[in-house]
Amino acid sequence: MTHYDLAVIGTGSGNTIVDESFDGWKVAIVEKGVFGGTCLNRGCIPTKMFVYPADLAYDAGHSAPLGVDTSFEGARWREIRDRIFGRIDPISASGREWRATGLPDVSLVEGHARFIDPHTLDVASDTGVETITAEQVVIATGSRPTLPDVPGLDDVPFHTSDTVMRIDDVPPRVLVLGGGFVAAEFAHVFSSFGSAVTIVNRSSLMLRAEDQEVAERFTEIARARWDVRLRTTITKVERLDGSETGVRAQLDDGTTVEADLLLVAAGRRSNSDDLGLQQAGVAVDETGLVVVDDHQRTNVKGIWALGDVSNRFQLKHVSNNEARVIRHNLLHPTDLASSDHVHVPSAVFSHPQVASIGLTEEDARERGVDVVVGRRDYSGTAYGWAMEDETSFAKVLADPHSGLLLGAHIIGPQASNLIQPLVMAMSLGIPAHEVARGQYWIHPAMTEVVENALLALPLTP
Repeated sequence: MTHYDLAVIGTGSGNTIVDESFDGWKVAIVEKGVFGGTCLNRGCIPTKMFVYPADLAYDAGHSAPLGVDTSFEGARWREIRDRIFGRIDPISASGREWRATGLPDVSLVEGHARFIDPHTLDVASDTGVETITAEQVVIATGSRPTLPDVPGLDDVPFHTSDTVMRIDDVPPRVLVLGGGFVAAEFAHVFSSFGSAVTIVNRSSLMLRAEDQEVAERFTEIARARWDVRLRTTITKVERLDGSETGVRAQLDDGTTVEADLLLVAAGRRSNSDDLGLQQAGVAVDETGLVVVDDHQRTNVKGIWALGDVSNRFQLKHVSNNEARVIRHNLLHPTDLASSDHVHVPSAVFSHPQVASIGLTEEDARERGVDVVVGRRDYSGTAYGWAMEDETSFAKVLADPHSGLLLGAHIIGPQASNLIQPLVMAMSLGIPAHEVARGQYWIHPAMTEVVENALLALPLTP
């Protein structure tokens, strides 16, 4: 049995905690799979590397309204896939090699970790079980796709976001179960590359967690592009006769859908359920998230948690911030830092993009918060004219008296970039009128839609 000062379970954002600042600490990095976590290997990085060529493919087939005759001739899926993972896989491998050999007091322990008590872990691998102890333990095991209780699902071939990017060819027909960001992004990728996409979503809207006006607009655009079945569930799935990958889905409206690939995109859940947390006394909430305080401490002294295993955001930038907080707190136990979960932006990289931060109008009404709204269409700006954009808009919410921004929501091209000045304004507490008039906005750049939305706020002097 080997004793460590620190054990970190998981090599996504958790892997960033230990650097040269821990010189003199004896550290174990525990990993049961590939290095780099969800974002690098199965999540935000490879998906966006698929989204960018999908954007090019989509634009090539939709340039006629601008008087440009281009067309989409096809996607070389295997070439795209191999280019993406030909870059990502070596990064993962080099990360593992660095942890195995890079720092003298850091040991790589490969296998699945389970708590025996608050400071003892059994790490099981193909070669046996290694038991380690540690004064401090960081749980950073991430999340995994949720598999809904659909009759027949266990008996048919299906993919999740963990596996679908490694397939060999673009399927002629894709059935997507779900209506959130994973469903929206992969529907865009596959349809841009030539697949006929059907989405089955039990909600009345896609992206229902977004501001309702944004979700309604996205759903409207999605229904014009894909076969979107709303307020619908799959009651049974079965394998298509004579097909290795094909499925037939029975829907609760009495119809059936046949597809060459089934993508289950029904959400994600915390990887907290197979760590032996009960043995350690670590508390989890009703959804399975590890409960932590503002300093990322669990209820058990010496055990910390970060990322998807303990927060609801499922965002890499949040996990990275929490890792920085834990690094500081491990090194400065009498001067604890806190995680900032107040101003957290997010984006959906579909077509159109969606980006948001803060309160939605619906949130404000439910909480009784007094807000005013400023809204501007892309079509009201010169760059919007250049794009002939008729569907995109920016929307901001602010306190009517102080002018402080309380929320921002954008749907349209480059939404993920356009929202950044609003993220900065909210984080730094800069009133909307100062953001709008306290700087130059390049004319006629797309950012003018943000400026105009701010100017549209009916603020009280």
